Amino acid sequence: MPIPDFQSVMLPLMKYASDDKEHTLRETSDCLAKEFNLTEEEKTELLPSGSQAIFDNRVGWAKTHLSKAGLLFSPRRSVFTISERGKQVLQSNPPIINMAFLRQFPEYVEFTKPARKNGSHSTTGKNEERLSDNTPEEALEYAYQEIKTSLAEELLGKVKSSPSDFFERLVVELLVKMGYGGSLKDAGRATRKVKDEGIDGIIKEDKLGLDVIYVQAKRWEGSVGRPEIQKFVGALAGQGANKGIFITTSCFSNDALNYIPRNDTKIVLIDGQKLAEYMIEYNVGVTTVKSFEIKKIDSDYFEM
Repeated sequence: MPIPDFQSVMLPLMKYASDDKEHTLRETSDCLAKEFNLTEEEKTELLPSGSQAIFDNRVGWAKTHLSKAGLLFSPRRSVFTISERGKQVLQSNPPIINMAFLRQFPEYVEFTKPARKNGSHSTTGKNEERLSDNTPEEALEYAYQEIKTSLAEELLGKVKSSPSDFFERLVVELLVKMGYGGSLKDAGRATRKVKDEGIDGIIKEDKLGLDVIYVQAKRWEGSVGRPEIQKFVGALAGQGANKGIFITTSCFSNDALNYIPRNDTKIVLIDGQKLAEYMIEYNVGVTTVKSFEIKKIDSDYFEM
């Protein structure tokens, strides 16, 4: 079954806590995963940032909402248990517990009030509640991914329409930002076109120049096939080299992606999408407009 949203987790979580014992989020998440019959893959599926499992995040937010409504409370650090109000709610045998259900409790209404810019709460209208299947972290991360995808498409379009010498400089700068080639000045000299057996350039693998990597960067419109990769591998062999990076603004065919050289040659293929992603990650051709920090309580600070 698909991973349940955090509101769907609320009632099962309350029933799990109904034994009146203290529970941790870790143990709760594991038990609820079994109740929802989640596969190992579903249990370990991560948020876009890779910072936390989606299901664990949803269980955590379900617990937060229930606590804000006074149905759960934490008698001590890192554990929670059911409250008297929570017991009364379960005794009424509700068919569902979600955000709309929790609005009957004043504490929860206060918790969900949208904040004004000056830090106070808005009291205009009915404070429309936006029911969502996503937790706040998920909403932020999916929105970020959407912005990032749009930016990557725009970046790739700019790269494809740029002059060839600009593209060469871009590749050099990106590889330096990624830790190759030493300084930008050294890398610029190292990657000049040598037009030798089909290899476009050479760059240091590290700042000391203990090894080198051969680079081929092509602005293609169609798919790069296996023959082009084989030619590149052959060119590397002609130079006695065993490391290469093939960069293209388009994509690679399945035959190219599945090609494995018979010798010890190591080839990294970077298509247009990956190129744009690297440019965003290493701040090449992009600038930061706004940034957000997500913070949480530092429990150790409050320990006496």
